[in-house]
Amino acid sequence: MRSLLRMWRFVRPYRKQSVLALALLVGMVVSDLLIPRLTQRVIDDGIAQKDLDVVLSTSALMLVAAVVSALFAVANTILSVRVGQNTSADLRSALVRQVQRFSFGNLDHLQTGQLIVRATSDVNQVQMIVMMSLRILTRAPLWMLGSIVMLILTSPRIALVMALFAPLVWGLLTLFATRARPLFFRVQAKLDKLNQVLQENLAGVRVVKAFVRVDHEKSRFYRANDALTDQTIKVATLMAVLIPSMLLIVNMGTVGVVWFGGNLAFDGAFTMGETVASINYLTYSLFPMLMLGSMIGPISAADASAERILQVLDDTPQVQNRPGAHPPDQVRGRVAFENVCFSYDGDCGEPVLRDVNLVAEPGQEVAILGATGSGKSSLIHLIPRFYDVSDGRVTLDGIDVRDMPLDALRAQVGVALQEAVLFSGTIRDNIRYGRPDASEEEVIAAAQAAQAHEFITGFPDGYDTLVGQRGANLSGGQKQRVAIARALLVQPKILILDDSTSSVDVETEAKIQEALDRLMAGRTSFVIAQRVSTVLNADKIIVLDRGQVAAEGTHAELLASSPIYREIYESQLGDGNGAVAPREARS
Repeated sequence: MRSLLRMWRFVRPYRKQSVLALALLVGMVVSDLLIPRLTQRVIDDGIAQKDLDVVLSTSALMLVAAVVSALFAVANTILSVRVGQNTSADLRSALVRQVQRFSFGNLDHLQTGQLIVRATSDVNQVQMIVMMSLRILTRAPLWMLGSIVMLILTSPRIALVMALFAPLVWGLLTLFATRARPLFFRVQAKLDKLNQVLQENLAGVRVVKAFVRVDHEKSRFYRANDALTDQTIKVATLMAVLIPSMLLIVNMGTVGVVWFGGNLAFDGAFTMGETVASINYLTYSLFPMLMLGSMIGPISAADASAERILQVLDDTPQVQNRPGAHPPDQVRGRVAFENVCFSYDGDCGEPVLRDVNLVAEPGQEVAILGATGSGKSSLIHLIPRFYDVSDGRVTLDGIDVRDMPLDALRAQVGVALQEAVLFSGTIRDNIRYGRPDASEEEVIAAAQAAQAHEFITGFPDGYDTLVGQRGANLSGGQKQRVAIARALLVQPKILILDDSTSSVDVETEAKIQEALDRLMAGRTSFVIAQRVSTVLNADKIIVLDRGQVAAEGTHAELLASSPIYREIYESQLGDGNGAVAPREARS
């Protein structure tokens, strides 16, 4: 329950509505508790005495109490729903804000499917309990306590019957609550897995069909689906045993009161009205326990969900602003790596990068080559602090990037990542994503530089063409060009292209490079490429091998001095003697 209690901070902004809902609940309980006492009066003072006036007046009071209870119930429900819905909205917003604060390192450990379940199913579980807390979970204890008080006032001897059965009910509730919580936690974990498999199936449906793996993916889904079903059945079985068991105890208590009260009535020590009122109050006192029993499942599920939500909210972003961080006065664009060591686990026990030293002067184009897994993307991710170095430092104009506010640092860096991610909306919206206030002329200029203008204007709606989910209606090369245009539009001092032209043809890539040479004059750029032809004219080429700088220089210098670079070059463009092979020979 500690996790659920910590959710209170999200209810606190709506405490006035919550207090009013609880006040209405108290009024509703008082109205309900009056009815058995009024029933007793009707029987003893009206029917038994054959006094019609008492019967009519008391019946009218019972009707008023019932109407007041109904009106209070409606108002309480409306307020409870408002508090619950607003709380869940704030909770979802808090989750999204937290995820947006996370660095790449945090997101490496939290899968998209898990985050979606936490922001939807888990939040809904908490929302339901918030609403129930202002209704059933508060009404039941009040109803029970009020009924016990009224039962004692009506007949202290019959109240002893309640004293016998109440511990049985509470013991049963405690036992089932202890067993239910871990079961519900496992249900949500199974739901995570199912959502992950479903998301992968939907996102990769084309790959599944292309590789004729439909049966395999069906099997994966069935296994995850069956695991969730089995776990849910275990929970349902537990709840199926709880409710009938509690109902049996309640019915036994009612039988006890009827038997005991009936004997007292026959002996003249108890009136018929008192017997009826006592039965009602006993039912009122035990029935709330039955209500609470029915809530054991939702409470346990909500507590498990609250813990999963708090796992996200309590997680600390691995990359944060340092105390005293301040934006640079003027950015020239000199980037330096000084004895940089980096590992994804935070230390340099098994580093991805080690002893990296390199400098990119303002306006230089620095190309980075290397085999898959050599650390190229990891290297450039350290510049905008998607990750922080494990040792050493990365500087911008001599200032450690960790001493700059993240927003100020990243405002100077334009990035086109390896995977071109587009958002729902128009092509124009996607290009203007980093600069929503950019003019139409600037959007078109960026698109032209990225060689995207021609295919965009080929669509019937041009720049107003709606982008499908994750850019499904665009080819891989088209998405990459839109992503490059998006990076160019922010007019950054530092441009990072992480293999962002891998899906375009050589001719288009050459045109993009020619446009970049013009637009990026005076700006520092880092280009990761798989094709040597992309980087032949770079001011500096860095060759990475197993996380270290194996060679550095211009194309001509590396061709003469670096065996690794020469091997890469000749495998793609050379004829074995260092010369560029004719196009026909490369096919």
